[in-house]
Amino acid sequence: MRTFTIGDRTLDESSPEFPALLADAYEQRLRPMCMCKDPAVPMYIARLEDQYLIKRMPLSGRDHDPACPSYEPPYELSGLGPLIGNAIQIDANGKADLKLDFSLTKRGPRSAANGPAEPSEPSIRSEPRKLSLRAMLHYLWEAGELTEWRSTWAGRRGWGRVRNSLLNAAAQMTARGGPLSDMLFVPEVFHPEDKDGIASRRASTLKNVQATGSGPRKLMMIVAEVKEFSAAREGQRIVVRHMPFPLMIEEGAWRRLAARYETELELWRSSEAFHLIVIATFGVSTAGIASVEEVALMVVNEHWLPFEDIHELRLLEKLSHLKRKSVKGLRFNLPREAPIVSVTLPEQKPAPTAMFIVPASAGDEFEHALADMIEARPEIASWIWRVAEGEMPRLP
Repeated sequence: MRTFTIGDRTLDESSPEFPALLADAYEQRLRPMCMCKDPAVPMYIARLEDQYLIKRMPLSGRDHDPACPSYEPPYELSGLGPLIGNAIQIDANGKADLKLDFSLTKRGPRSAANGPAEPSEPSIRSEPRKLSLRAMLHYLWEAGELTEWRSTWAGRRGWGRVRNSLLNAAAQMTARGGPLSDMLFVPEVFHPEDKDGIASRRASTLKNVQATGSGPRKLMMIVAEVKEFSAAREGQRIVVRHMPFPLMIEEGAWRRLAARYETELELWRSSEAFHLIVIATFGVSTAGIASVEEVALMVVNEHWLPFEDIHELRLLEKLSHLKRKSVKGLRFNLPREAPIVSVTLPEQKPAPTAMFIVPASAGDEFEHALADMIEARPEIASWIWRVAEGEMPRLP
């Protein structure tokens, strides 16, 4: 049970007075201080539907005591490590200032000869200095704590909660001199009784990317769940849930997208339980048509946890029944040939445990990089599943 100091009061979160204190602190924009360590660790209050929750500030998870529920595994074990201090910098207010590797403006007409739908991934040894579109999605997912899971949360994470988590996370970030939340659109869950209100709020959010004539214009990012892809007269439509109009994508960009994300698309189509998440930069033409500029995809399971292949899926399924917390590692800018932690068990005793999956195709370079990664964090126990050697080892 966590204890917090908020203003001039110190309470643990089981106190009957705590919910009312949290609501008042949210309105006054007070910052809770987690008392798990000395000095205390600053956090922020998020509103999720009718609940107020205390969340970690960006990249502050390692500052908490390992026994604290707010503790986060070392980011060096995932693709987040190379981005810290480069693409992601923490400012004086504790917010994350981001450097983006994609444009949020459009200049002139799109050419059929345009480059790939998203910048190519860096090599295994590169030190990325900016967030690719896929890395942006991964960072939002991680900062929104959507990579975390306990069995007691089953049935309590739907698109409404995912959306609020993403927007609350974005509110703690800046990019290009402004709040990231001003650049991000996440569709609301559609409720027929609030149809007009939803439409009004959507129009207000999108008005800045509505083209009014020639010349450069602003783009926004959208994060949404794909419902289906369908053919248009020219190009393809990306139909997303909870939105009354599709995202249009040119045929050449669609072919590149389908080739690059062939694995994600194959996994998504294999089960109705899975969700496909799209992140894209887009603008709205003078005719009111939303068109994609750059795009990336991510497949998640029924609990909205990302996974890369069937082996990770099996591991997540095994862990999903445990009450202890698991944290999914994400790749960010790293290519598939680079090792990353698949899942971390931060509450494992006597030490947090990092779980790695070595693909059957892994060679010496992969094994050396994995050994270096494990050696660099001796306080973290390791669990390794080498797929080429057979079935999944016993869980820790």
